[in-house]
Amino acid sequence: MRAVVGIKDVARQAGVSIGTVSNVVNRPHVVATATRNRVLSVIQELGYVRDESARQLRAGRSRILALLVLDLGNPFFVDVARGAEEAAHDEGLNIITCNSSQRVETEASYLAMLAEQRVRGVLLSPVDTAGDAMQAFRRSGIPYVFVDRKVPAEDASSVSVDDVAGGELAARHLLETGHRRIAFVNGPMLLTQCRDRDRGVRSGLAGSGAELSVLEAIGLDVSSGRDAGARLLGMSPRPTAVFCANDLLALGVLQAMVGAGVRVPAEMAIVGYDDIEFAGAAAVPLTSVRQPALRLGRTAASLLLAETGDEPPQRRQVVFTPELVVRESTRVRKDS
Repeated sequence: MRAVVGIKDVARQAGVSIGTVSNVVNRPHVVATATRNRVLSVIQELGYVRDESARQLRAGRSRILALLVLDLGNPFFVDVARGAEEAAHDEGLNIITCNSSQRVETEASYLAMLAEQRVRGVLLSPVDTAGDAMQAFRRSGIPYVFVDRKVPAEDASSVSVDDVAGGELAARHLLETGHRRIAFVNGPMLLTQCRDRDRGVRSGLAGSGAELSVLEAIGLDVSSGRDAGARLLGMSPRPTAVFCANDLLALGVLQAMVGAGVRVPAEMAIVGYDDIEFAGAAAVPLTSVRQPALRLGRTAASLLLAETGDEPPQRRQVVFTPELVVRESTRVRKDS
């Protein structure tokens, strides 16, 4: 096994003090150009890598933030991560992203690891905000902010979208385009977003006389959407429109409809949620309720950075308003 190269090895080969090597690594502007170049050449030759964990231990503060999300297979969370990363990099910090895959046990494992590593702060989009793992993490004392979740102000800061309003937007759009038999393909009701979008759909249809069928999918992915699409195809009478709790479900439903020869939107209108990039690029471009994913991530990271500062944290609940983006998968029905 190759021996680990230390700062003493670099100093000895470059003929300088350990302090000079440290300055080259951490404050290069204070070192003369010729000396700096000689030390950098030795660092490259020996393959020296700074022991960041030791440096952070001496400084008493990590330079690492973490983001724990439900599903990195969903482009929505990829965009949230991009926004958070931009805000972290602006402050000279790095961010690591963890994927719970919507599994409570995976989430618990990551939370325990982040607590052990004493990261500077964590952005959380948890499966369960009140579970045992979350309660244990709270006791670690590490600052955290919820992203894509709204929680009471006394619990923590949070950045979210008004998902009740988003569900209402989708429901009213389908009513306005002439539909009276509407299905809602939802994800697991354990998730706050799914519960809120369900509330929004019911509120948007209240008093309309429209018939609502609710299907709960196992997950929030394309495969679950295809399964839900198969169930929709077997219904009699079949709904004429479906709203899905996210775009991946909607894309799966779209695949099922196209595969069965059902015309979209003539025989089945489809609305998604999130407005991921693939929504507009689908075989039939999807109408979708847009969430500002990049702004969610950036805003949440900014709140977290404020909480990791020297001033006492001030809890904030930031709630963005969603908007409906209308595309080819819905249209005004001629026979309404």
